[in-house]
Amino acid sequence: MRHSAEHVLHQAMEKLYPGLLAAMGPATAEGFYFDFDPRGQKISETDFPKIEAEMRQIIKADLPIVRREISFSEAQKLFKHNPYKLEWLNNIKKKGEKAIVYATGKDFIDLCAGPHVTSTGKIGPFKLLSIAGAYWHGDEKKPMLTRIYGTCFATQKELKHYLWQQEEAKKRDHRLLGQKLELFFISNAVGQGLPIILPKGATIIRIIQQYNRQLQESLGYQEIMTPHVGLKSLWQTSGHWQLYRELMYEPMKIENKDYLLKPMNCPFHILAYKHKTRSYKELPLKFAEYASVYRLEKSGELNGLLRVRGLMQDDAHIFCEEKDLKSVIWEVIDLCQTHYRHLGIKDYQMRLSLRDPQKKKKYLGDDQLWLLAEQALEKALKEKKINYYLAAGEAAFYGPKIDPIVKDSLGREWQIGTVQLDFMLPERFQLGYIDQSGKEKKPVLVHRAPLGSFERLLGILTEYYGGAFPLWLAPIQVRIIPIAERHLTFAKSLKTKLTNLRVDIDERNETMQKKIKEAEEQKIPYMLIIGDREVSQQKLAVRQRGEKNLGEMSVNQFFRRLKLEIEEKLVI
Repeated sequence: MRHSAEHVLHQAMEKLYPGLLAAMGPATAEGFYFDFDPRGQKISETDFPKIEAEMRQIIKADLPIVRREISFSEAQKLFKHNPYKLEWLNNIKKKGEKAIVYATGKDFIDLCAGPHVTSTGKIGPFKLLSIAGAYWHGDEKKPMLTRIYGTCFATQKELKHYLWQQEEAKKRDHRLLGQKLELFFISNAVGQGLPIILPKGATIIRIIQQYNRQLQESLGYQEIMTPHVGLKSLWQTSGHWQLYRELMYEPMKIENKDYLLKPMNCPFHILAYKHKTRSYKELPLKFAEYASVYRLEKSGELNGLLRVRGLMQDDAHIFCEEKDLKSVIWEVIDLCQTHYRHLGIKDYQMRLSLRDPQKKKKYLGDDQLWLLAEQALEKALKEKKINYYLAAGEAAFYGPKIDPIVKDSLGREWQIGTVQLDFMLPERFQLGYIDQSGKEKKPVLVHRAPLGSFERLLGILTEYYGGAFPLWLAPIQVRIIPIAERHLTFAKSLKTKLTNLRVDIDERNETMQKKIKEAEEQKIPYMLIIGDREVSQQKLAVRQRGEKNLGEMSVNQFFRRLKLEIEEKLVI
């Protein structure tokens, strides 16, 4: 239905804007979009009512949508004035596929593999959403096109709910909140996809890292540190250069040798394992690192902190015996669930990401190893009674993985973290350990990052909470607001008493109402209003985020309240 709605958009655009060239227009998970070359015509969101009206006329006419298979010569004549369609045709021909078109009524035809509804009358309520620029095939070296986004649902109720979600999402947009709350920024002077995390954002990340480090140390992880670059030959051995190359930066020459910025930490951790002979008594051996990696994401796919080119991971690699694999996987899943509970994330399930059996050349290893790895992960999930679903084609090139998929308060899905099983790289790097009988065996490798990219996590949590972080994560936990200058001395002495809390004082010569309003806008969890009464009685007038007056408290009462909230990581 959404694909058909896109064809109706295309048909309406050709009627309203003669001369434009259509490029492509697929359906998406939540709607559809249409890319076109306007050929000098100015088209903006102010034109949407006119375009939507034309689309409604086409839908109301209930025109049949008919599939036809035609020859390539006929297709070339049909689209001879459109270089974008001719390029599609050439690609289709090279793949050995057929030239298929869909006709809508008598006046519109487009190159398309389908599928579609049988007639335009079967298209449900729709809405055009936005307009943006988009490079042809997402390649910045190719022409910039115009893209119109829209959506379509079976019922008006579903459409209304979706539009509400979109409006709420705008309010929670981490790119806007990141600026407003001074969490991060992206500078053209640095480059696209390379964020600079500001002190408040860095505070949130540091708190999560400290908390994560404590959990990991209790589980026997050992931290290591690895370089940002390595010889190209290292990535050829790992298979990244052959199968992950499109996301890797170009080599840099150092003393006539090729070096690469690392897209992953795996080879370095593998070499840390390999630098001496290992015994079964050392396994499972767990190497962890807060490490920056670099991936050449396409500019059209960059999105604030959610999709970047430079990112830091809570990465770790576990080298274990095959017999211990289930307990290792369970331990990592438990770690993920502990993280989500403390972060306030309640709605999530695990995605078991498998190899695409139709595209085996994209992966390392043979069928037997893949079957063994996929069955091992699925068995671990089943025996632990974890809710999961299968996703073919989402595996890493060296092995299947378990990806936690969380839902936020708007029902949007996010991947946070990953647990990957790997029989391939131990083979390629010729890893071994001495077992109980004195024989050399190969370890199994588990790649894991329960929190994934810290940049992405900061972006997700910013939207998840709409910037109103729970107390334990809030960059500023308490703001002291003295009503007048004479109250400043007490405010400063109070700050020194609130040790182990992140506290600031609003010393500006502004009204109390303005200070409170701005503290609310900054989404600070607690405000302490200090006036004559508080100074004379040595009490605190406590105000909680969300305009909740909690009344008077002693310093000790207030401190105990916050200490409990932090320790239990309450989400209020």
